[in-house]
Amino acid sequence: MSLVRLNIKGISYSQTQNGAYALILNEVDGERKLPIVIGAFEAQSIAIALEKEISPPRPLTHDLFKNFADRFDIVVKQVIIHKLVDGVFYSSLICERDKIEEIIDARTSDAIALALRFQAPIFTYKNILDKAGIYLKVNPKKEDEEDEAQDSILMDELVANELEPSEPKENFKGKTLEELQTLLEEAVNNEDYERAAHIRDEISKRE
Repeated sequence: MSLVRLNIKGISYSQTQNGAYALILNEVDGERKLPIVIGAFEAQSIAIALEKEISPPRPLTHDLFKNFADRFDIVVKQVIIHKLVDGVFYSSLICERDKIEEIIDARTSDAIALALRFQAPIFTYKNILDKAGIYLKVNPKKEDEEDEAQDSILMDELVANELEPSEPKENFKGKTLEELQTLLEEAVNNEDYERAAHIRDEISKRE
C-alpha cells in the first residue's frame, strides 16, 4: 500500500466542551483533510511545538521524551498512521538507534506531538485517506489569504457538530505592544498556553 505524506493544518478546539479538540492534517500533494479527535493535553503539546516562539518553563511530557531520546541517541525517523478502526486512528513511531530500526505503537496524538519535536515526516496509507479524508474544494484563482480564509470556514463547518471555534476570553485590542509582550511572558510563565497563543496572534496583527 502506498504512503501519503501529511502536514498539520491546525487545531480546532472548544472552550465550552471539555476535552473537545480536533487535529486537522492536510494531504501534502492534494487537498484532502484528515480530522482526528484528540485530548486536551495532546492538543496543548502539539500547539506548543507548532508555536516556535513559546517555550514552556518546564518540559512537557513529549519534551521529556525528546530529551530522553536525545540522551540515548534515539531518533524518531517518521510517523505512520497505519490503521483506522471504528473511528480510532492507530499509529507507529519508526525509530532508529545505532542504525537499528524499531517500530513502536503509539496513540496518533502522541505520535504527532513527537514527530513535531523530531521534525519527522507524518504519513498515512492511501486507503485510510480514501476512507476518512475530507475533500475541500478551494477556488485556485483567489489570493492566498482568501484561500486560507475559505479553507478555515470550511473546516469550521466540518467540525461544527462537535467543536466550537475558540474565542479569546480577553480583549487585547486596547493594549500597547509593550503591554502585550509583558502579558505574553506572564502567560507562558503561568503555562497558560491558550492565552499566550491569543496574545501572540494580537501581536502578529500589529506587526
